Amino acid sequence: MSSLRFHAIKESLNRSPLKVIEKGRRSAIYGSNVFNDSTMRQSLTKDAYKSVKDAMEKGSKIDRSIADQIASAMKDWALSKGVTHYTHWFQPLTGATAEKHDAFFETIGNGMAVENFGGNQLVQQEPDASSFPNGGIRNTFEARGYTAWDPTSPAFIYETTLCIPTVFVSYTGEALDYKTPLLRALQAVDHAAVAVAKYFDKNVKKVNASLGWEQEYFLVDSALVAARPDLILTGRTLIGHSSAKGQQLDDHYFGTIPNRAMSFMRDLENECMLLGIPVKTRHNEVAPNQFELAPIFDEANLAVDHNSLLMDVMDKIADRHKFKVLFHEKPFAGVNGSGKHNNWSLSTNTGVNLLSPGKTPMSNLQFLTFFVNTIKAVNDYEDLLRASIASASNDHRLGANEAPPAIMSVFIGEQLTKVLNELEGVTKGKLSPKEKTDLKLNVVGKIPEILLDNTDRNRTSPFAFTGNKFEFRAVGSTANCANPMTVLNSIMAKQLIDFKTEVDKLIVGKDMKKDDAIFNVLREYIKTSKRILFEGNGYGSAWEKEAKKRKLSNNKTTPEALKVRVSEKCVQLFEVLGVMNATEIHARYEIEIEEYALRIQIEGRVLGDIARNHVIPTAVKYQNILIENVQGLKNIYGKDFKSFAKEQLKLVEDISKHIELINSGVTIMTNERKKANRIENSIKRANVYCNKIKPYFEQIRYSFDKLELLIDDELWPLTKYRELLFTK
Repeated sequence: MSSLRFHAIKESLNRSPLKVIEKGRRSAIYGSNVFNDSTMRQSLTKDAYKSVKDAMEKGSKIDRSIADQIASAMKDWALSKGVTHYTHWFQPLTGATAEKHDAFFETIGNGMAVENFGGNQLVQQEPDASSFPNGGIRNTFEARGYTAWDPTSPAFIYETTLCIPTVFVSYTGEALDYKTPLLRALQAVDHAAVAVAKYFDKNVKKVNASLGWEQEYFLVDSALVAARPDLILTGRTLIGHSSAKGQQLDDHYFGTIPNRAMSFMRDLENECMLLGIPVKTRHNEVAPNQFELAPIFDEANLAVDHNSLLMDVMDKIADRHKFKVLFHEKPFAGVNGSGKHNNWSLSTNTGVNLLSPGKTPMSNLQFLTFFVNTIKAVNDYEDLLRASIASASNDHRLGANEAPPAIMSVFIGEQLTKVLNELEGVTKGKLSPKEKTDLKLNVVGKIPEILLDNTDRNRTSPFAFTGNKFEFRAVGSTANCANPMTVLNSIMAKQLIDFKTEVDKLIVGKDMKKDDAIFNVLREYIKTSKRILFEGNGYGSAWEKEAKKRKLSNNKTTPEALKVRVSEKCVQLFEVLGVMNATEIHARYEIEIEEYALRIQIEGRVLGDIARNHVIPTAVKYQNILIENVQGLKNIYGKDFKSFAKEQLKLVEDISKHIELINSGVTIMTNERKKANRIENSIKRANVYCNKIKPYFEQIRYSFDKLELLIDDELWPLTKYRELLFTK
């Protein structure tokens, strides 16, 4: 193994940046491999084009004869670009995407063949559906699931394959993927937001949720990764002493992008342009060899697909450049982990961002309505938001003084806090003409002016307002954005429905004017949502105490956080909105809790393997060298040898101590794991893995990392942090 490490280092030192040829101006090649609106206009009949647009905008079904026309046009377009295969590209609950390639090629007898692709192939059976995580929805003998094209997400070409983004459902209609509930949540928030937006503009017919994600990742040479079983199997380093130089000099963040990384980025961005992924920003992140890529925001469903596709493409491009992309939230101890900030907003078909202040009191009242309702939604469902970003890997990052804490709070900045305080003081009931004038001119009307210089930011907040959108900062870098987006849009839909009911009640029941009713309801929301607003340092222990007083949840581990998913309140939320039924909710909970236990189980097994097969044999080998040296000194100096061999003997003893601690720790951990594996209840099993097995990891690691400093560098088998993070 040590020879593999040095071979890997030598190989990585000989790498040079790949030459990347630009494929043309980015604006010219953008979306050229996507069956987008422009391509459909050229390829489809008028009726077929209208049918697809109606399906996208109104959710109407596409007639079978029309489906055949669309499929034929898709095929002809794909063949013209050298495509040979097609696949349904979907997002099962594994966290990765899934695809199965079929050729257009078909035989027709007499030694002849054709390329064929019909409407029935836009919907197809997936024979191995039961092998995907399903939470008991599917049985092994009920093998089939169904994938069906999602018209709101256009088909695209990757290499020589036509990829058709699809939903994935059981034959009884339950969602087996991330996409289906997201589409339902987006439909729910659309209907709810349109109803409220009509208070301000009768022309609003549709509201889209938008998403702009920020993908953080590490780039490490693939040869160096190959010498790390933990990185290969778990995505993170289970052992490894901190490098003398880490990120303490702050010299990486926003610095000059290294040549090999730049070559990778250019290649990746070219591919993204062809695939219609509107990537715009690239830069070094805080940690060594850590980077970020961010696009222009897009409609939420499409943005989620783009992010899932991007992660696939990044892996493939990285192979070309002899890199491994690490998406794990905490691949290295002692340096910053990776997140995926989700920037979310709502916009109307009339081109208005509902979370952006306007130029008039009326448009600002609209902004305040959606702004305050968002805060209220987060306040009421903060524990569910926390559950939406829960995973074994994200647990390492949350609250680690580099990312938001596990406590959900909302940051809005000093100036908007003042605005809400003013609104809180609004007279209950009908406003006098003077109150209304003062309110609109001095409070609501001045919002744009105030926000011109709204430079407040708080990096410790998990949910922060950033001028025209909310930034959900606690999402992990490995996450499928659909999970938090489904929750966020669902709670917003529920909140807007409640808001409209309350406002209409005041207008009809109390004979109030619309503005009076809106101000009155918003005032109550501000009062009841105060506990979620926090402007201070989320990393400090003082906030934990304060959050406890405010009765905010602080679910630090995934098993704790996920329980909320199956609470009566949350089940009711999703069922009422039609986003998920009780079966789907409980199935997802079962899948996520089981996945958590499996990930900790794998990490435990890998740790045991590294201990017994790699590190302990190396430690014994080095110890033998030391013992041989001591024996030689004894032969030379006789009884006085101890004065010459004092340090060697100390090393022998220290190594023995750490070998003993590692071996006993691994033995106890393995026994605990065996006990846990016999527990049939998946929830109990996950809790045992979390509370009884996972704590051994750090105890064992301590001795590993001490041995790394004691043993001869020439013998150490695993690539060290200084090599992983600083070898370019």
